[in-house]
Parts: sequence; structure tokens; C-alpha cells
Amino acid sequence: MKIIITTPRDMQSWSRQRLAAGERIACVPTMGYLHEGHLSLVRRARAAADRVVLTLFVNPTQFGPGEDYAVYPRDPARDQALCEAEGVDVLFMPAAADMYAPDASTAVVEEALSRRLCGASRPGHFRGVCTVVAKLFNCVRPDVAVFGQKDAQQALVIRRMVRDLDFPVEIVVAPIVREPDGLAKSSRNVRLSPAERAAALGLSRALGLAREALARGERDADAVRRRLERELAASGLRTDYVEIVDTRTLEPAPLLAPGVLVALAAFAGRTRLIDNCEL
Repeated sequence: MKIIITTPRDMQSWSRQRLAAGERIACVPTMGYLHEGHLSLVRRARAAADRVVLTLFVNPTQFGPGEDYAVYPRDPARDQALCEAEGVDVLFMPAAADMYAPDASTAVVEEALSRRLCGASRPGHFRGVCTVVAKLFNCVRPDVAVFGQKDAQQALVIRRMVRDLDFPVEIVVAPIVREPDGLAKSSRNVRLSPAERAAALGLSRALGLAREALARGERDADAVRRRLERELAASGLRTDYVEIVDTRTLEPAPLLAPGVLVALAAFAGRTRLIDNCEL
């Protein structure tokens, strides 16, 4: 690791110097406990810019009451070593007290794409996401920011925020990275027991059923959605949502067709997992 920065002011100072030198900055926002999925984003960022800044901040404002903020996996020393191995230029690790003043009263709210899916089941989540990403962009001042497709709704919401508020940032969305058995890489996977880990494979199996249905020529999206719900239940998962939606608006798609997004969220034990695929 070349540099570790812990305050917004120091991060802004570093970025001003780099931008003044004519360098292009890429940002990879994360909540830490890095895995291969995150590292794939770093590699995309490296290909798009002269300098790569990885932000590591478990953002309290995007967790609701009773969610897993207190037990979210954290290992900053391990994350630092992984960043060093990938050639990250700056690891930005602010404290919550430096990111949010005690009397902070300003937030960024996207009001269309954030209403459904995770936004419906986690009220206030995307308010926290948009606010912290806007703040990180103001700290890092990136030319490009790289997000993962696993959080498909988040990527769409951030794109909309960037467009609507005229952030001079290009948003790149990188493919989902999976385990050999199909489970999407997630920091939360470390919390799964062996039985929960086996049950979690129901998510990728359900997505496979959707692909097979499309290949057979099925078009009734609601019938396919019910089949996916049954697959999750049979796997031992507690379904949060199963949705087949338009990839641009996230509104329900009446027909199963190429280009629709199949989005899933379910609990394996107490751990909430998400997955998706664009057909």
C-alpha cells in the first residue's frame, strides 16, 4: 500500500494534487472484508486510470434497525495486504465521526429506482447509499468509479444520482464474480454455517431456472417468478423478494424476454444474500 488516508480533508488534498498533475483517478467504493469480487473491480479501475483509490468504510447510515451493521465482517489489516498486492495507490479509511458530523442534516435521496427490490425491504437503505457515495465522490474526486453487478440496483441508483446531480464521474459496472459452485462472492458469505452455505446455492440455481425457462420459450414472467420462489424455499432459504424487472426502470416485466433482470434476495439463517442475472 502506497498511502493510507483517514480524513476527508487529506483525501481531497491528495486528489487535488493528482488532478493538477493531469492524472486520471479511479475509485472503488467498498465496505471492506475484501474478496475476489472486489479485487476484480480494482483491476477494472487500474485499466481505466492512472491512480486507484479504494475506499473502505462500513457506512452506518445504510443499515436499518436490527440489520447487521454491528457484526458486518471487518478485517482492515487483511484488506490492506490485499490492496498492496493489487497495487492500489490509496486506501481511504475514514472514521464515521469524520464522515458524519454529530448534527449532520443533509442527505441525497433518489426517488424512483430505489423504491422497489432492496429499497422496499430495507427502508432508508438507498438514502444512506446515495449520501455516502456522494460524499466519497467529493472526497476522492474520481474520473471513474467501479461498482459490481451483484448490487445491480445500487449501480442503477448511483448512475441516476450521477446523471441527475451532474457528478463528473463515469460509472463502470463489472460482472459478478462467483465461487466455483456458482455462489456469488460476498463479504457476508463468511458468516454462513456449512448448512447455510449449501442452502445459499439455491440463489444461483433459481437464476439457472430462469435462464432455462427463457431458452424453452416460456414468456409468463409471473409463473417463472413463482417457480423461483419455490426453488428458494426448497433450498431452505427464506425469501425476501423474487422479481423479474425491466433493467432500466426496475418496474415489473410482464414477459420473460432477453434483457430483463431477474433479481433475488433471501436469508440463509440470519444472513441476507442477493443475486441477479440479466437474461
